[in-house]
Amino acid sequence: MPDASPEYTLSLHPRIAEIDPADWDGCAGGNPFVSHAFLSALEDSGSTGERTGWYPQHAVLRDAAGLLVGCAPCYAKANSYGEYVFDHGWANAYERAGGSYYPKLQVAAPFSPVPGPRLLTRPDHPHALGALAAGLRQAMAAQKCSSIHITFCTRPEWDALGEAGWLQRIGTQFHWTNEGFASFDDFLAKMSSRKRKQIKRERRDAAAQGLNFRALQGAEITPAIWRRFHDFYRNTTDRKWGSAYLHGRFWGLLGERLGERVVLMLAERDGEAVAGALNLWGEDALYGRNWGSTVEVPFLHFELCYYQAIDFAIAHGISRVEAGAQGEHKIQRGYLPVETYSAHWIDHRGLRHAVADFLEQERPAMRAQMAELATLSPFKQDDTCD
Repeated sequence: MPDASPEYTLSLHPRIAEIDPADWDGCAGGNPFVSHAFLSALEDSGSTGERTGWYPQHAVLRDAAGLLVGCAPCYAKANSYGEYVFDHGWANAYERAGGSYYPKLQVAAPFSPVPGPRLLTRPDHPHALGALAAGLRQAMAAQKCSSIHITFCTRPEWDALGEAGWLQRIGTQFHWTNEGFASFDDFLAKMSSRKRKQIKRERRDAAAQGLNFRALQGAEITPAIWRRFHDFYRNTTDRKWGSAYLHGRFWGLLGERLGERVVLMLAERDGEAVAGALNLWGEDALYGRNWGSTVEVPFLHFELCYYQAIDFAIAHGISRVEAGAQGEHKIQRGYLPVETYSAHWIDHRGLRHAVADFLEQERPAMRAQMAELATLSPFKQDDTCD
């Protein structure tokens, strides 16, 4: 990765509204989670900011002529919540040694474990990525932060940052790949007989509870439906974590600003919405995010979050479905393990050395675990008779 060049200058901005949407999105590409619309909906709804401890410090890189050639969704943080790449152990160890791990800088899509670009640059400025990374390190020192964490970045970003001395970490998610399937049954035909029957039974049992399923997009999702979806979201967060990061205003703003890229899988009973699963539609993927329900129905989570997403992807020719963080149970439903990436810069020599040693051991262990998980694939092998 090339070093920062004197022809570039970097500035930090506490509100994304200070940055022109066209300039930002000219660098961001087609991933909705780093779009100006998504990030501004978080800020304008109060989902990021003081309430959740995600303080925007968005990085903007300009060339000598003042043209915005790079940017990054960046936040100053006094905690490690809502990130999905866990560094609590690093923070605790540093604090016990008398250091101050917080504040830190987080380059991420808040509350969204979605892989994608994080150091956003114009395609015609190949040196901007290196200058942006170097500028972030200078900003870290100026802000008196202990470290920078670029989470769920792309593999090319991860490789380039590693070459520049950043610490490299991998994780695991489970994604479904569209092999040009003509229908859900066409997808099922790739599976072993036992797994195929299992999925058919799960879908049948969910539908037998008097539920109707439909996918809504854009303006089809009314304010009343968004209010209902927030109830679903709160049911999930209250049960699992006890706190809700996303404010009720966020959903409507998201729908207004991302339009048809917002896809809501809805379950209804007797005309009343009883469960929902939110997805965002990117250039080549459908990204599953939040879900919730007010009823207890067997396999409803699988139907709304996994099978309805596959149906939609097949119908619209979408290359893959990314169904969020964790969940080895996804493998049996056609979502196979893939690597995710993060890069970390830690200034303190002792902490940096300790984390580097930890990651040197973690990476091969993670890859061995992924190889073991891959053996659980539900798909037929080439030499397997059905």
